[in-house]
Amino acid sequence: MTANTYQFDPQAAVAHLRRVDRGMDRLVQQVGALELPVKRNRSVFEYLVRSIVYQQLSGKAAATIHARLLALFQTHRIDAEQLLKMPTSRLRSAGLSRSKCLALRDLAARAHRRELPTVRQLQQMADAEIIDRLTQVRGIGPWTVQMLLIFYLGRPDVLPIGDLGVRKGYQQLRGFKTLPDPDKLERAGRRWRPYRSVATWYLWRALDIVLPTD
Repeated sequence: MTANTYQFDPQAAVAHLRRVDRGMDRLVQQVGALELPVKRNRSVFEYLVRSIVYQQLSGKAAATIHARLLALFQTHRIDAEQLLKMPTSRLRSAGLSRSKCLALRDLAARAHRRELPTVRQLQQMADAEIIDRLTQVRGIGPWTVQMLLIFYLGRPDVLPIGDLGVRKGYQQLRGFKTLPDPDKLERAGRRWRPYRSVATWYLWRALDIVLPTD
């Protein structure tokens, strides 16, 4: 397993955010050191399987379904070829919706045809290229790939402007009465480049604390 393998200097990233944004400076003081978890303890295929299972579910419910899915495989590791041969009824018995079964079959078919990039290949690709490549898989949208970029590959400059938690964190940071739209967040986030992934983590954490006001 590879954990907290950043593709950037975390101390330099935090220092940059504090320097360019007073509000972010206050937030960093309240939250403390960066603890962005970057883990590569499964294959790209297995990571995306988990991502599909977890979509639109609470963490506890998703974890239960994912565990049931793993239990359908003798090794407790999801194999693309075995998944393709498995009856839909058996996949559904784990608690998967019909749409997620279809998404997992599409993902498995691509993995079986060796169309999914390996970790090494992903490391050589730009963020936009990875998003374009992986969103061709049924059931995988930009947000899912952005989470892979941040938490699996440790990319430094990803800002998921459609993420509700990030938008709420930015609303709290600035003291806005209304939720900022994604375009406003995108414009505001330009100052955080090239460390928008780090800003994203701090914005998520902003929801856990009460920020001081001037």
